[in-house]
Amino acid sequence: MSAQAKIFVALFSGINVGGNRIVKMAELRSFFEELGFRDVATYVQSGNVVFRSAKGDAATLSRQLEAAFEKKWGFYSRIMVRDLGWFERLAAENPYPEVAGEPTKLHAYALERAPTPEETARLSEKCTGPERFEIRGDVLYLHAPEGLGKSVFANLIPRTLKVPGTARNWRTVLALLELAGRSG
Repeated sequence: MSAQAKIFVALFSGINVGGNRIVKMAELRSFFEELGFRDVATYVQSGNVVFRSAKGDAATLSRQLEAAFEKKWGFYSRIMVRDLGWFERLAAENPYPEVAGEPTKLHAYALERAPTPEETARLSEKCTGPERFEIRGDVLYLHAPEGLGKSVFANLIPRTLKVPGTARNWRTVLALLELAGRSG
């Protein structure tokens, strides 16, 4: 593999949730390897894959993976591919470092694009509970002090923001960074 190979992270949406759309991680690793990617590693069952690619940028890889995934498994999954630099910035720019020690109460949403000021304002109007959020570029940080499962606001984010995205808790963010660092 050439020295120019870059490390990427693929975040899948809608697989292995509530016993539906089951994809085994060993099969997902093999799928990435069959597509020619190297140093493939997965983290937990919700579809997090660290891999190395010598060609393509994140957007191109997202489209390629979505098409190949749907062809192989027969259903669509939105796949957000981000490079290692993006993940490092996500961690460094965490606006809530004081709660990073409670990794199940801090979440980062990888968004398809940066929301407009109007979209952000609409979401701010809905944030009336104990939660707080901040958007930095194409990342939404959410502190849900009672946990994501009990957060009414968290359920409103996709419908209100209307920007496709996928959330990961801070423990997963840090684990993916560690996995990606081992690939480096």
